[in-house]
Amino acid sequence: MSPRKTIATSAAGRTATPVRAKATGRNKNIVEVTDLNVSFRIATGVIKVVENVSFSVAKGECLAVVGESGSGKSVSALATIGLLAKSQAIVEGSVKFLGEQLLGKPESYMRKIRGGGISMIFQEPLSALNPVTTIGEQIAEVLVAHDRGTWKSAHAKAIEYLEQVEIAQPSRRAKQYPHELSGGMRQRAMIAMALAGEPELIIADEPTTALDVTIQAQVLDLLRRTTRERGTALLLITHDLGVVTETADRVAVMYAGQIVEEGPAATLLRKPASQYAIDLVASIPSYERRGKGLSTISGTVPSPAHFPTGCRFHPRCRFAVAACSTSMPQLEATGGGRSVRCLRADEIARGARPTSPSKRSTGGVAKRPQRRKAVR
Repeated sequence: MSPRKTIATSAAGRTATPVRAKATGRNKNIVEVTDLNVSFRIATGVIKVVENVSFSVAKGECLAVVGESGSGKSVSALATIGLLAKSQAIVEGSVKFLGEQLLGKPESYMRKIRGGGISMIFQEPLSALNPVTTIGEQIAEVLVAHDRGTWKSAHAKAIEYLEQVEIAQPSRRAKQYPHELSGGMRQRAMIAMALAGEPELIIADEPTTALDVTIQAQVLDLLRRTTRERGTALLLITHDLGVVTETADRVAVMYAGQIVEEGPAATLLRKPASQYAIDLVASIPSYERRGKGLSTISGTVPSPAHFPTGCRFHPRCRFAVAACSTSMPQLEATGGGRSVRCLRADEIARGARPTSPSKRSTGGVAKRPQRRKAVR
């Protein structure tokens, strides 16, 4: 089936037309996610991977969701746009787009939201782009699918969008296939496709993972500049804090399916409050720490099947005490638009020293070392 027939079928089959209201001064949040919970059905039952995640992104704002791989960042983004398979995923909570609830909406409705109201840029464009369709045809498909012109006018507009994302020789590139473009050009083409639907929100999931440092900077600058000019909200998903510094207005730090800290990017990156965020920021390579080696966080992010009790970071935390292994800290507002989930945040801020491994497991009381019997 040709791309044109596919679009005609999907457009004819829709049962409702999504409302494209504009964000106003009284309701400037483009998307509001509240108490998002995501679970997956597995052979042995149901396993929760994202727990009570809440965030919002305002018009023209960039919120960066950061954390190690496996923290639940991408799952949260996919749940927001309704791209998790309903046969496998259980999504609960609230996702409001321009004040309208998206959870529970039929797939026919969500197809019109995706690409139109909300666009997504995936981390690997070579996998996301159709390998047997030209770049220009794919951008034109977005335009026609969202009633932004005929096929003839859409092809001309596709070239304009390629020009807007600073692709040289846009007329020529529009006739090429994804494999004929460089990694940087493919990602720019993905941005052009995202912009073609004139969305209110763009979700960029690790958009620079496969690119070298120079191209990363160019793509991020392009993405942030174009969204600011259009007043488009940007939700940036990344594990690389280095790309956040010059891009984000606010940062939400995720670990093991929870948000552990949130706040303005400038203050959070300069003075993080939770120990996980402190360690994460310390791991960013910097000129000031040259010659001292890279700072790392011991251990790995736990599997959702084996989330620890209490604070989920406590097995890796140098400041954990016994209470950290039994009491789940809540995400609490601390002023200045910041929130933190850490039982010892105040003590750490006042200069608390790391605890010994024995104290972390015995509530601050060191165990008396046991004598070993001599082996004869």
